[in-house]
Amino acid sequence: MANHKSALKRNRQSIIRRDRNRANRTKVKTAVKKIDTAIEVEGSVEKAQEALVAAVPVIERAAVKGAFHKKTASRKISRLTRKVNSFAGSKETAA
Repeated sequence: MANHKSALKRNRQSIIRRDRNRANRTKVKTAVKKIDTAIEVEGSVEKAQEALVAAVPVIERAAVKGAFHKKTASRKISRLTRKVNSFAGSKETAA
């Protein structure tokens, strides 16, 4: 355990930041799961696209707040967008 005043404060700050980052990462995971559910369980292109539109700002916000690196967030958005677009394309060709 920390003994110096500055170390005690640093410990308090790290606890607060850890909780904040954990909450932001959880929001991102929930948004990604909504996209996956719309694709795999419901099979709905519209719901998948709506979930993607809702997920992108959540991921970007988490990156701005420091829960993810900027490039990690960009990679997640890119992969999710490709996944939704390929799903939508496969549905159109099947119809």
